Amino acid sequence: MIWLIGIGGSIGAAARYLLGNFINKKKNLERFPLGTWLINITGSFLLGLLANLYQSNEISDWVWLFVGVGFCGAFTTFSTFGYETLILLQSNKKILACVYVLTSVILSILSAALGFII
Repeated sequence: MIWLIGIGGSIGAAARYLLGNFINKKKNLERFPLGTWLINITGSFLLGLLANLYQSNEISDWVWLFVGVGFCGAFTTFSTFGYETLILLQSNKKILACVYVLTSVILSILSAALGFII
């Protein structure tokens, strides 16, 4: 089972990297880290959806481990979120950093709840 998590995590990490780079291609990190913001919100939605399916026995253990724990665990990223927040603060963009933190946390929780409810 650990291999399912590792393979799912590898795919999730690669997807986060590629999608984040694609979204941020012409964006400056000091403006607003849109890539990580969108990835964390959509990943939270997907994890909420999968958690509900898993708890109601609509998906198997291997799907939960591969996609929920592995893929979503690596696709969403708290470390990059923290790093990007520090970059905004170091660039003296305190209001933007607060907006980033608050909207990331609130929208990710709401997205996970929405995914769980659907």
